[in-house]
Amino acid sequence: MHIPVRAFENGQQFLDFYTEKQPACAIIDVRMPDINGLDLHQRLVEQGVILAVIIMIGHADVSMAVRAMKAGVYDFIEKPYNNTLMLQRIQNALNYDNDKREKQKRIDAVRQNLDKLTPREREVLERVLESTPNKIIASELNISIKTVELHRANMMTKMQTRSVTELARLALIAGLE
Repeated sequence: MHIPVRAFENGQQFLDFYTEKQPACAIIDVRMPDINGLDLHQRLVEQGVILAVIIMIGHADVSMAVRAMKAGVYDFIEKPYNNTLMLQRIQNALNYDNDKREKQKRIDAVRQNLDKLTPREREVLERVLESTPNKIIASELNISIKTVELHRANMMTKMQTRSVTELARLALIAGLE
């Protein structure tokens, strides 16, 4: 297994270099010259960076491990570590990172489709997701049933879906309530 590697002298150098163009795994030592590993991870989170992070530490510290996991660190490993175990964790982290990126692409695609909806189509969408019949949607929006059907058809086309069930699934992906 060939995994490209890039080393950095400190956390700031990593922050200055890193771009999110490809799946990656950052192995960050808790003790670094300028930014400790947990603070570096926190900066990545604040910047919205999608990246699997493995934190390394010299001595087991349960509270630090708990803090790291709650902050979204992918894994936590104590030094000295077994090379085979570390490679396995890196591969798992890369797979996890790739899965997160694919999920984010799906979310972004659904949100782009939602942005194509007109305000009226959005109103119809909200009611369709509540299982409101067309007749009641027409009454609530003070429009004809034919107009509701037109907005509904346009909405389904723009959302690239054929069924209300699939539309509901897309709404969940996009985080609509």
